[in-house]
Amino acid sequence: MTSVPLACHGRIPPDAPADKLGLIVIDHGSRREESNRQLLDVVRLLEAEGSFQIVEPAHMEIAQPDMQTAMDRCLDRGACYLVIHPWFLGPGRHWREHIPALAAQAASKHPGVSYVVSEPLGLHPGLIQAATDRIQSALQRAISEERANNACGEN
Repeated sequence: MTSVPLACHGRIPPDAPADKLGLIVIDHGSRREESNRQLLDVVRLLEAEGSFQIVEPAHMEIAQPDMQTAMDRCLDRGACYLVIHPWFLGPGRHWREHIPALAAQAASKHPGVSYVVSEPLGLHPGLIQAATDRIQSALQRAISEERANNACGEN
């Protein structure tokens, strides 16, 4: 997706046991509780998907838990290796600068931890399909509403 290398610290072995691999999903954080709750839903869905046994949410600012809390929780749950996944669409400053800085600061409390920051969602084919689904849904809703309004004699 980009030519910028992923931020990382330490080494994550290719055969890392699933119970030692943690996932932190981080978004910006919001004053709107509904937005913050959505990240919790994402975490639950990722846990249910089953690839990661240890999944924790984090917000960059405004809301809790923050990166430090999420990292502490992952390590308390037995993780030794972490993937930090930005819940963002594009590779902006948050992904390039802010999240790596927050990860490094949180990891300074845990010298033995290894982590990598994944790319944001970006141009992943699954995201393009999701966008197409939302667009088609909006069109269908608009068409249905137009038909309902016309059936009632409204123009």
